[in-house]
Amino acid sequence: MTTVDINGITLGIESFGADDAPLVLLVGGTTMLSWPDALCERLAAGGRRAVRYDLRDSGASTTADPQAPAYTLRDLAADAAALAGALDGRPAHLAGIGVGGMVAQVAALDHPGAFSALTLAGTRAVAPGPPDDDLPDHDEAAMGRLFAQAMPDWADRAAVAEFAAAGAEILGDDPGAARATAARVWDRTPGSDPEVHMANQLGMVFSRLDCAPRWRERLPGIGVPALVVHGRRDLFFPVGNGEALAREIPGARLLVLEEAATAIPDAAAGEVAEAMLMLG
Repeated sequence: MTTVDINGITLGIESFGADDAPLVLLVGGTTMLSWPDALCERLAAGGRRAVRYDLRDSGASTTADPQAPAYTLRDLAADAAALAGALDGRPAHLAGIGVGGMVAQVAALDHPGAFSALTLAGTRAVAPGPPDDDLPDHDEAAMGRLFAQAMPDWADRAAVAEFAAAGAEILGDDPGAARATAARVWDRTPGSDPEVHMANQLGMVFSRLDCAPRWRERLPGIGVPALVVHGRRDLFFPVGNGEALAREIPGARLLVLEEAATAIPDAAAGEVAEAMLMLG
């Protein structure tokens, strides 16, 4: 792991594979650990340099005020383009997962010359909040259970890990994997401020981020090969959101993971990596 300075900020990054291999830039939602180790390792084994990174206000990246971000979704998209340029002079394969997929969509639209391919996993084509009428919203019953959970003591590593495991079980993800990832996120969160720990675990910054203007109507302008990956059992962004993305991005391939929910399970890492490698 290391850091890279771009756009007046510092971003924490981690690389898998040879430095001179074609770059696959992985936008997390919000920390780099949204992308599983197994997938990064498969991409590296396929001859790519997979680089995952922390967005602003998370992990090893610049943390200012996660409760009141002084930047926009388009700034985060500009960060992706600048980071790709700093790491490799060639256009990169850009991949975004969850809310990181929103960053990736805007980055591909605003900075087309920076990217050679696009992968969108478990995301949708509109900003956080109520979706368009034709897109399925979060599963109401699951959200009710999820938000009924009592908040943990964010300064207590074990309590935070158990909170994440309980949430994963509600969403249909692997509680053990979520527990381990939450503990790693906690360990990488700078300082002891409970609000910063909460922001790192929950991606709270996106609920306060300026995501204007809309970008869904611009999706037909994406001109690079695209892959849309979505879990059939995703209760947070139901699979209809991925289906809509694949319809609206010209030539996009839709890969539905029949046994997956919101996270990419290790068991699917090989299938997802193979599909990504086919894009270039």
